This record gives sequence, structure tokens and C-alpha cells, in this order.
Amino acid sequence: MAALREQPAIAVDTESNSLHAYQEQVCLIQFSTPQADYLVDPLADLDLSPLGELFANPAIEKVFHAADYDIACLKRDFGWSFANLFDTQWAARILGWSQVGLASILKTHFNVHVNKKWQRFNWGERPLPTEALDYARLDTHYLLPLRDRLLAELRSRGRLEEAREVFAELTAIEPHFSSFTPDDFWRIRGAWDLDPQGQAILRRLAIWRDREARRRNRPPFKVLGDSTLVALARVRPDRTEAMIGIPGLKEHHIRRYGSALLRAIREGKKDPPPPPPPRPPRPDEIAILRYEALREWRRQVAARRGVDPDVVISNAALWTIASHAPSSPEALAELGVLGPWKLRTYGEALIQVLHS
Repeated sequence: MAALREQPAIAVDTESNSLHAYQEQVCLIQFSTPQADYLVDPLADLDLSPLGELFANPAIEKVFHAADYDIACLKRDFGWSFANLFDTQWAARILGWSQVGLASILKTHFNVHVNKKWQRFNWGERPLPTEALDYARLDTHYLLPLRDRLLAELRSRGRLEEAREVFAELTAIEPHFSSFTPDDFWRIRGAWDLDPQGQAILRRLAIWRDREARRRNRPPFKVLGDSTLVALARVRPDRTEAMIGIPGLKEHHIRRYGSALLRAIREGKKDPPPPPPPRPPRPDEIAILRYEALREWRRQVAARRGVDPDVVISNAALWTIASHAPSSPEALAELGVLGPWKLRTYGEALIQVLHS
């Protein structure tokens, strides 16, 4: 902490175990300064509160690559707040770089090759292999010199204010929270294609899978995949022998889960059909026309600038503007979906598109 507090800017990254645990958590936090790389173990018995003070300190710039996921996870696990960010991926996108993934940037600009096999690694393992630690170090080791290159180009091309606005918005990203409810089964692909009894069975199977995943501390998809649950709800086997050949259901699955699956199917057959969730109201046709007109305007602006369309304005912001149809720059500002730079740069054009 003494070393980090002395820096005007520090590089930051995190590693989580989303592919290997029922509830993902941050398993490693990496920091880099020009002098050293640091790997912090959140799973050890450490008081991490000083890191929260560091992230909230506006005098120290925190440099991330694709900060949204890291910030959401850190907020979820530790309740921290953030100030003064620099996101190297967003900076590259605003500049119109053709490759914005960190591995591609490291290869192109630093001649560093990253082994992508570690992207799916279980960062909750202890001890961590030396190769995993080396990979984790690379995620932050070059971010500060990369930030310097991007900052210079943002300044020279007059896009720094735009970037700073995006960086400030990243600090407000909401944490990721997820909790299972039985009616989540409606989000499984194929659920709406089943008959009412099949839907009741699928609901029971989804409840069983979540309970089993929680018990084993594994992601639900690593217990059984969605398509397998749908196939079981469609076939409705009444004995383990009838499960053979169901897509995605292996022999070891039948041995381990067969009795529990048959019980869930029997219970689902007795259940009344689950009422479907209410359909969202159909958007106003005029709002849809406004949205499409705004999207076409955005496409043209993005093409002139050489950036992706969402770098100009996000889909969510466009839909809010289309839905409310503000008639003046002042009314547009009141929607709260555009920062000062975007309002100043695009506000009049947006109003003109809406009027037309």
C-alpha cells in the first residue's frame, strides 16, 4: 500500500472463478507500477479495506483494460467505490483501433504473446501455478506504458475529453448480483416450445439443478446443460434405462443424478402448468421509427469517425431518447443519458433527427 499510494497512476486487473463456482468471486487482484507488479490474494486472511480507500482516491488514476466487469465484481464482493479511471480498451475504441483485445494489443505494440488457455482457469485454486501467476502479471504489467501511448494519441486527435467522460461513467457501473428463482426456467432456450406439462417438468428440473449446483459449488451449466434439461422435459423418461441417448446426458450423469432427475420429472407431472411471465408491453410504433432513425444517424457518424456505433452513443441511451422524444437540448439533457461532451457534440443533431 505504501508503494501504491505514492503513484500518480497504477494498473489494475482482477481474476474471478465464474466458470468454476456456483457464486463467482474475485480470486486475485493485480496491480502494477513502473517499479513492480503485485498480486493480492483476496481468499487469504487479509484486511483489504485499504484497497477500497485506494480505488476511491481521486488523486490516483486507476488504469484498467475493459474495466466494467472488474468494477462490477469488486463492487459486488467488497462494496468499494471508484474514482479517476482510465480504461485502455475504451480509449482504443474511441481512437478507432482495429484490435482492442488486450492480447492483440500486447502482441502488436509490445511483441508480447499471451497464452489464452489461462482465461478459463480456475483462479480459486490454491496454490496457483507459476505459469498462472505469470499470466496474471502480464494483464497489468504493460497497462501503464499502453496508457501513455493512448493518452498521447487521445490528446493529439482531440478525443481526450470524450474519453474522460466515458471513464467517469464507468465508475457508476452497478455490481453484479444474481440469485436463482424457480421462474428463471422461462429464460432457458426451448422452454416456450414445450407443452404446459413439459414446462412444469422443466421448472422442477431447473430447481433441482440449482440446488445441486449450490451443494457442489459448481456453475449450474456444469451440472447439466440447458438443452439437456429441455430434452428431459420433452422425453419425460420414467426409468433410468429410458434416459440413455438423451442429448447431453452421459452415463456418469445417469449414475449420479438418475434417481433425482426421475423424482423431479414425477413431481413436474403432478404440478399445474406454470403461468407464463407477462409479456413486456409492445413499444410504441412511433418510438420504434424514431429509434431506427437515430440508429441510422449514429451509423453515419460512426462511419465518419471510424469507430463502432456504440462508441458514439449506446443503444440504451438511443432508446431512452427515442421513447421520450425531447424537443430541445435542455429536455435532452434532463434525460440524464448523455454526458456534457456528448450533449455539446451531438445534442443539436439528435434533436434534428427527432424532428424529422
